[in-house]
Amino acid sequence: MYYTKDTILFLNGKFIKAVDAHTDLYSQTLHYGFGAFEGIRAYQTMNGTKIFKAHEHFERLRKSCALVGITFQYETEELIQIAYQLLRKNNLSDSYIRPLVYCGANMTLTQPQDVYLMMCAWEWDKYHGDKPLKLCISSYQRPNPNSLKMEAKVTGHYVNNILATSEAKVRGYDDALMLDLNGYIGEAPGANFFMEKDGVLYTPTLGHILPGITRQTVLNICRELDIPVVERNIKPEELESADSAFLTGTAAEIAGIESIDAKPLQKEWQDSLGVTVQEAYKCQVLEKSFSYVII
Repeated sequence: MYYTKDTILFLNGKFIKAVDAHTDLYSQTLHYGFGAFEGIRAYQTMNGTKIFKAHEHFERLRKSCALVGITFQYETEELIQIAYQLLRKNNLSDSYIRPLVYCGANMTLTQPQDVYLMMCAWEWDKYHGDKPLKLCISSYQRPNPNSLKMEAKVTGHYVNNILATSEAKVRGYDDALMLDLNGYIGEAPGANFFMEKDGVLYTPTLGHILPGITRQTVLNICRELDIPVVERNIKPEELESADSAFLTGTAAEIAGIESIDAKPLQKEWQDSLGVTVQEAYKCQVLEKSFSYVII
């Protein structure tokens, strides 16, 4: 589903066919999860194919590497140009782009000497589809921020997310909602969380969550549309009286939530503030004006 015999990817300075790509089985990234990556979307906009928030994503990739001590030589503008070339070579417009910074052979727990870049792209619909989600509170917590660099998008961190998502699927839910170590709402695996109550949106503070680029985009949209937003700790019991809620992420975009632990939220998704945000977000990624979006 991700590539065919004709798919082109970027690997260590060259564009090659995906079927011809290979990596070292002694890679430190493969054995220990020590690498950094991004998830980026491109859209067919009013002005041609555009990568949404390209600068922000590639800056975060570079920052993630710096935070964990992975030496990465590519500049942001160079990465953006590689991404656009990749789209052209694969004749892609609406698509998902995955850059991965990975390390060479190293069986010790020390910083790597050899660092490489892979970038690929494929057509990918919204991660959760369009139907409002049924979530559960996960038994897996977000990691202690004193144990990891929470603001870094590092490959090994996502074991936590895989465990939470897999558990939720086994229990019959679409996805999970994880608490932080203090028992407050953190985020979903791979997505940030917003809750609506009495005309105000609430979202968890930074510290225990990934500072999502889509999350920040939503905060900016709310300021433009005069939707009040409060960043604060959210107790799980507050969800029972929430009017609505939604997830935000590059892969998920804006995904409405129907219920949490089989308890429906107060509002239907189509009547929520989340739909207003969703429509404005769609306009922004397609480079349309959202001045008509009225609360």
